[in-house]
Amino acid sequence: MSFLDRIIACNRGDLSRYRPFQIVGRPVGHVAASIAKRLADYHDVFVVTSEAVSVAGTLTTPAARTQAVAEVLMELHAQGLFDGWRDEAYPVAATFTEPPLMTMERAAVPLFGVRAYGVHINGIVRGGNGLRMWVARRSLSKPTGPGLWDQIVAGGQPAGLSLADNVVKECAEEAAIPAELAHRAVPVGALSYRGERPEGLRNDVLFVYDLELPADFVPDNTDGEVEDFHLWDMERLIATVRDTDGFKFNCALVVIDFLVRHGLIAPDHPDYVEILRGLHR
Repeated sequence: MSFLDRIIACNRGDLSRYRPFQIVGRPVGHVAASIAKRLADYHDVFVVTSEAVSVAGTLTTPAARTQAVAEVLMELHAQGLFDGWRDEAYPVAATFTEPPLMTMERAAVPLFGVRAYGVHINGIVRGGNGLRMWVARRSLSKPTGPGLWDQIVAGGQPAGLSLADNVVKECAEEAAIPAELAHRAVPVGALSYRGERPEGLRNDVLFVYDLELPADFVPDNTDGEVEDFHLWDMERLIATVRDTDGFKFNCALVVIDFLVRHGLIAPDHPDYVEILRGLHR
């Protein structure tokens, strides 16, 4: 195992088995042939050809598309096509800054290979014991990565909420970090990947933040999504992400990025250039 293995694991997949997913001619994702076949049954909502899957042109507004697609997704969910309905609307757009062409239930986003966004916060502590990082063990009831290691705070980016407000919200919910402390989180970049997972095609961008926490602060989960928190030194952090599958697949990338930015993966590492390239697909 290696750091590079963690990156490769996030980017596995053969797009030749997928068709572009389009809205008003804009490419916004990819749909597997097996999913396209199911969507063809809903010809009032989707136009399915051998070349692409499109939302029907008769649905001319974001609200109309959202409603029509949601009705299809509820049927497909009831039929067992996908699990984990979240009641959380994700924006569907060609880029992050464009107005959404529609919104979609979070659990269905990987079925359409739509680009999804999230915020991941590294909770770090400096002091006499050196640099340390808080890590969270994910709840055993989570639909993805139960029991795996995660950042102190991480969450998806829903529609209608700014990144800064989402950071504050997730900090409060996942680690009981007060707003005045959460506002100190520093944006340090973004990571991206696209790969096949059991839930579908994950085509994600993670906005990464570093948050330096007081030495006496102890996180406390309030939304039931974390089993417990641990404060690790860099040696344990490095060994766990490099040598094991203990971190959730995308959370491992956030740790690797942190290690690069803090010189703990140095330029003379044999995979250094490939690691840098792999963090930004």
